[in-house]
Amino acid sequence: MDTDTISAISTPIGEGAIAIVRLSGENAVSIANQVFQGKDLEELSSHTIHYGKLIDPETDELVEEVMVTVMRGPKTFTREDIVEINCHGGLVSVNRVLELVLSNGARLAEPGEFTKRAFLNGRIDLSQAEAVMDLIRAKTDRAMNIALKQMDGRLSMLIQTLRQELLETVAHVEVNIDYPEYDDVEEMTNRILIEKSKKVLEQIEQLLETAKQGKILREGIATAIIGRPNVGKSSLLNALAHENKAIVTEIPGTTRDVIEEYVNVRGVPLRLVDTAGIRDTEDIVEKIGVERSRQVLKEADLILLVLNYGDEFTEEDKRLFEAAKGMDKVVIINKTDLPQKLDLEEVRQVAGDVPIIQSAIIKEKGIDEIEAAIANLFFEGDLNTADLTYVSNARHIQLLKSARNALQEAMDGMEAGLPIDIVQIDVTRTWEILGEIIGDTVQESLIDQLFSQFCLGK
Repeated sequence: MDTDTISAISTPIGEGAIAIVRLSGENAVSIANQVFQGKDLEELSSHTIHYGKLIDPETDELVEEVMVTVMRGPKTFTREDIVEINCHGGLVSVNRVLELVLSNGARLAEPGEFTKRAFLNGRIDLSQAEAVMDLIRAKTDRAMNIALKQMDGRLSMLIQTLRQELLETVAHVEVNIDYPEYDDVEEMTNRILIEKSKKVLEQIEQLLETAKQGKILREGIATAIIGRPNVGKSSLLNALAHENKAIVTEIPGTTRDVIEEYVNVRGVPLRLVDTAGIRDTEDIVEKIGVERSRQVLKEADLILLVLNYGDEFTEEDKRLFEAAKGMDKVVIINKTDLPQKLDLEEVRQVAGDVPIIQSAIIKEKGIDEIEAAIANLFFEGDLNTADLTYVSNARHIQLLKSARNALQEAMDGMEAGLPIDIVQIDVTRTWEILGEIIGDTVQESLIDQLFSQFCLGK
């Protein structure tokens, strides 16, 4: 593993009150000390912060007025010596500080390299490292709570427990293979193999049951708002976003392109897309918007199909239902403050079992019912993030499925009367697959790929 000292800007680029340049490595303190004018950083206690100035040692030029935090390993995020330089939060200021430490011996960190070092130095396992990025990207409190629990090691401890169960099982199998002359050993081994494999399989299945909800909380639900022009799609987006993100007018065809916004609906993140009204049009710009809307419709996880209470149920409306056939959707009948022209019974026949909500969005009526319908559709109205260990990472989900299949093959082999040493192969394979989740049996190339997705400075 590289032991050179790395550095990067750890706060968002832009203007702000402060910015932080972080260094990690065996020479972090000495490099910072070369450019720091104030106290001798080499002589200071760990986990202390000190005021001073940064001076370019080549020109004696004042670079910045800073606060420097010194943290010595192993009680740091990377288990290496870490120095954090707090400077003024401006583009020029923070870049000058970074350039100064780089020119005095540090190397620019790769994306995610600080977290990678924390993993390689044994402070966190791979699932906890991935949870760091989930925490940064969390769009709702629920998603953040799940990431915090995973970062705290809840999933890791469960996986380690399952692997220990399998390891004990494999050990019993080895006893049977090494001492076949004892008749009772084979019977005992078969019984233990079946019991422990079944127990582990049940826990894997329980984890996979949370996968759909966990993945939704992590990545959000791609949600398309569709409907004919001027039914209130943009008003719905504004209402769910709790701000005016889209232009709303009485003129049909106001929205000519897709408008995207993340919104929080009862703890569920929606990647909400307001589409151009889908209709036949000769307007070239609007036509492009309609085509984009059709593409968004194909890629959506959830459809919010909006109808106008003050219009008749048209063939265009029916075609929208046909286009969204088989997809999760909520039908929203908007503008109920207008005189009724819509045949509600006809809508119910076409919608079938799909939830239908009546609203007057412009007057803020029906918004709570729409949010409740969305939450019910995906989480049956409630989501308990306090007690369950949720699996939200696509890599973890795929590995758990592979582990389940391997263990099921082992149990099928036992029932078929296969030799115990053959069954052991699948049990061992399950143990290895679960190890890939926490990084015990993962390839170096995968580690590099995972951490390359992190932001610079993390």
